[in-house]
Amino acid sequence: MSQPPHAVLVAFGATEPPVGLAGGKGETWRAGRLALKPVEFEPETLWRADVLAALPDSPEFRIARPVRTLGGAWIAEGWEATTIVAGDPDVSRPDDVLRAGNAFHTAIADLSRPAFLDDRDDPWAFGDRVAWEELPARVSPGASDLLEQLVRSRRPVELESQVVHGDLLGNVLFADGLPPAVIDWPAYWRPASWASAVAVVDALCWYGAAPELAARWSHLPEWGQMLVRALIYRIATDDAALGSVGWTRAQLSAYRPVVDLAVSFPGVNVLDRG
Repeated sequence: MSQPPHAVLVAFGATEPPVGLAGGKGETWRAGRLALKPVEFEPETLWRADVLAALPDSPEFRIARPVRTLGGAWIAEGWEATTIVAGDPDVSRPDDVLRAGNAFHTAIADLSRPAFLDDRDDPWAFGDRVAWEELPARVSPGASDLLEQLVRSRRPVELESQVVHGDLLGNVLFADGLPPAVIDWPAYWRPASWASAVAVVDALCWYGAAPELAARWSHLPEWGQMLVRALIYRIATDDAALGSVGWTRAQLSAYRPVVDLAVSFPGVNVLDRG
């Protein structure tokens, strides 16, 4: 991974040499009190920085505050910066992750829908649109086999959308004596319970969480349908990201039992859909 250029360090006032940080996509660097990473989609970066800079402190969660350049901009030569927050991710604590996510979503519930969502075009945006029937589920044979039950199980839901964090599980940091920190925010305009379902699906598929995790959060609105859409989102996203590489047996096997679990939830019945 390429470290931030000297000009970027100067622009943000960093005086210490950059050190690569683990996690994420392997593109984040620490320089003193700053975390620096390449901008992926400028309109989203600018929007997110404005929102987080104005978000009040909360006793229930922390955030990584965006940092301006010495000239007052949020971006320098394709890089953005935030303050370093203490803590480490812990995927073995999904319930605590969801509680932090719920508090964060309550705090941002009044935000308007960001205009940049119409223009974002990447595998994650594709998966999101497929999940919510804004695009057809045109995927590879491997993904199609997984999606068939899910797509047949999908039915309309009547939930209000809001801005949510679409990748909570690995992006909540825990530190002794401090509230959890919510970082690396990819924004979506979906029901808050869908964002929780994505975190649960991730925990079940990839981190050995027990099926009881899904049951513990079944009080959330339209939970069965949110699990279905969370799985469609992740599977369609993975399919788009894999491209010609194709699915491995291990990837398919990780999803299968969670798909079976989701379609068995109350209110989700494949047979009802014919």
